[in-house]
Amino acid sequence: MTFISTKSYQDLVAEAEADISFVSVEDALAMHDSKNAEFIDLRVFRELEKTGVIPGAHSCPRGLLEFWLDQDSPFARDVFSREAVFIFYCDNGWRSALSTRIAADMGLQNVLCLRLGLDAWMDAQGPMTPYHW
Repeated sequence: MTFISTKSYQDLVAEAEADISFVSVEDALAMHDSKNAEFIDLRVFRELEKTGVIPGAHSCPRGLLEFWLDQDSPFARDVFSREAVFIFYCDNGWRSALSTRIAADMGLQNVLCLRLGLDAWMDAQGPMTPYHW
């Protein structure tokens, strides 16, 4: 079987970035203490253990997003039924761009992608906490 790629991951990320809304690190830092913002960490568990997480963030590994978002799914998570601003992030913003687009396509309101991801957050010395299972 031969695999012919018609779109690269860069193409998919660029298309998603053209369709979604972003939040800057500065604005995300200001929103962090807000009771109205939910930070969603899309990285896998070994990444969470390695670097820690934004305090109060909800872990949602990228591969489970669709199942956790859909409130009719047996795997639905309550966090996605809340009225809030959702800030999706990963390490550099690629997975979160794709995830933000999918979440919006699935009907999640007020979903933003953290521009340049956790790398930018940590460069700005945003708060971090160790991840605990």
